Amino acid sequence: MPTPPIERDESLQAILNGGALKREDAIRFLSYSDDSARLLWSAAAKLRTSGKGRVVSYSRKVFIPLTNLCRDYCGYCTFKKDPWENDALTMSPEQVIAVAEAGRKMRCTEALFTLGERPEQRYAEARDALRKLGFSTTLEYVRYASEMVIKKTGLLPHANPGTMTKKEMASLRDVNASMGLMLENVSDRLCKKGGPHEYAPSKHPKLRLATIKNAGELKIAFTTGLLIGIGETVDEIVDSLYAIKQLNDEYGHIQEIIIQNFRAKPDTPMKEHSEPSHELMRNVVAVTRLLFGKEMNVQVPPNLTPSSYPDFLMCGINDWGGISPVTKDFVNPEAPWPEVQLVNGACEQHGLKLKARLPVYPEFIVAKNEFIPDPVKPLIQSMIDKDGYVSWSDMCN
Repeated sequence: MPTPPIERDESLQAILNGGALKREDAIRFLSYSDDSARLLWSAAAKLRTSGKGRVVSYSRKVFIPLTNLCRDYCGYCTFKKDPWENDALTMSPEQVIAVAEAGRKMRCTEALFTLGERPEQRYAEARDALRKLGFSTTLEYVRYASEMVIKKTGLLPHANPGTMTKKEMASLRDVNASMGLMLENVSDRLCKKGGPHEYAPSKHPKLRLATIKNAGELKIAFTTGLLIGIGETVDEIVDSLYAIKQLNDEYGHIQEIIIQNFRAKPDTPMKEHSEPSHELMRNVVAVTRLLFGKEMNVQVPPNLTPSSYPDFLMCGINDWGGISPVTKDFVNPEAPWPEVQLVNGACEQHGLKLKARLPVYPEFIVAKNEFIPDPVKPLIQSMIDKDGYVSWSDMCN
């Protein structure tokens, strides 16, 4: 069905002409359907193209789950394990290097460190494991593992270790090309009794916003985003996006916004919770693009919508996040990565070109070099072409 002309919606046309997205319009847009939704998506795609051209990116990575012990209990998470479970894990340095080396052989450039938050605060077993490795905190081990991966494999770490103080983030800065933390949502309500974050102290919005702010003050290229479908309202989605924008307007450090859909998983308190509709996800993506403008990188993980992820190309995304030829998505193990060739084909069908990037985005490398840690600058320069993308020519195969 053809898309109606954007001129039919004065608010959308005003944004394309350089106007700012008003909060009331953002809320209204999230409820759009049918022709109105197609207008919204088309406007967002047009804005994306005006800023990003015809390029859509992805990062070729390995997923390193340094530890799946965690002090939090989230209502939807299957990544976190208790020490007495058979699949509880704290990786040894040898295991970390083995995964990173396997990635190097498959032309990966990113080592994504994802882990439970501060398990040593809850479990004696976590404290014992760290002590045997020579560390007192998980974050000390993250630094060691990141530095080790750089020196021994040449992969670039991107760490997601949870909420951190400014001092803790500073200790990781020079051994990470970029870092990240999902805001998920700014709603305090989701942390109250019966909410998905009732037993997850680190998911309190104030702590997560403080971490994102710390990254800005330290000039760390940073990834954040929202988790859609965990019980939030439309107003809370919009407020969450504006909270991220406020920090980025001040510090200019947000390199990408991830819009991730909740997936109901067996054996979790939220196993019966409904997942967000595909239409809502598309609307949220489009609103994100309209709010953050043509230059922001907007991502949707393709493995979480395996039958419909190409649709997001028509509503404003320009990135697919990390895709691994080596490791599974340990946070969503039921959702395998799509093959890069298939993602490339989907892009080509929409007249777009897939390019591989590093865990730090090209514009930060080329135009915002102060966000790149000095120790990793030579390694980054050895990997890129003149536009800041991975220089190997066949990375879509």
